[in-house]
Amino acid sequence: MLESVALWHERDISHSSVERFVFPDIFSTTDFMLHRLSNLLKTLVVYPQNMRANLERTGGLVYSQKVLLELPRLGFSKEESYAIVQENAAKVWQDLQEDKHHKEGFLNALLADPRLKKVNPAKLKACFDMAHYLQHTDQIFKRVFIE
Repeated sequence: MLESVALWHERDISHSSVERFVFPDIFSTTDFMLHRLSNLLKTLVVYPQNMRANLERTGGLVYSQKVLLELPRLGFSKEESYAIVQENAAKVWQDLQEDKHHKEGFLNALLADPRLKKVNPAKLKACFDMAHYLQHTDQIFKRVFIE
């Protein structure tokens, strides 16, 4: 298909010959990949306690996107929200790198940020709820394993 880019504005026989081979290959490769993925998911072994431990090692940084989306709803501009999240996340990340045993945590850093002193702490704590990210898990697996 990269060969066809050079001829984008000029249609000739070289376009159609490439497309005749590429499109069937794309679909058969995609079919192969989906079957392989389905088999991988069927045989996947999951250790929830290990997954939770790995997530907790981030000091709550995995929730930064949710916080970034919530702050504008609480009256902050997008620029302010980004600065608050980025600065606090960088501080927590640095702390985690320097002292792996000391984990102030992203939530605590946000709660201590003077720019967020008027924000209801419950609103920030709600961003750190794993259930939000898992709410559609059953539906996704049902879709994947339809046979």
